[in-house]
Amino acid sequence: MAYSEDYRKRTVEFYHEGNTQTRVREIFKVDPKTLLDWEARYASGELKPTYPKTRKSRKLEPDALIAYHEENPDDFLYEIGEHFDCSGEAVRKALKKLGITRKKRPVTTKSDVKSNESNTKKK
Repeated sequence: MAYSEDYRKRTVEFYHEGNTQTRVREIFKVDPKTLLDWEARYASGELKPTYPKTRKSRKLEPDALIAYHEENPDDFLYEIGEHFDCSGEAVRKALKKLGITRKKRPVTTKSDVKSNESNTKKK
């Protein structure tokens, strides 16, 4: 989570009033390295955070993954990973972010198991 622009401005101005880095750290709970970074940004006139708000996926394009999954819904994760040249774990995480589950319904149900157990008991 990034600090607000107003908080950054107040912190730098407090430091420019003649307070030490130690005092700024105690009051504002900001690391001295962060304070120096903010001070350089303040001098350039831009205190807003620079990192992107949304990051694009690194290995798998969501549209391509969804299209592949619709065409091959029964493929295993490692097979999808081989198609996209990545691991099955990367595929699992990407599918999880997209809200696609890979859980399958078990073949046998509880009632089937109970009826089979009653047939196999020794008499």
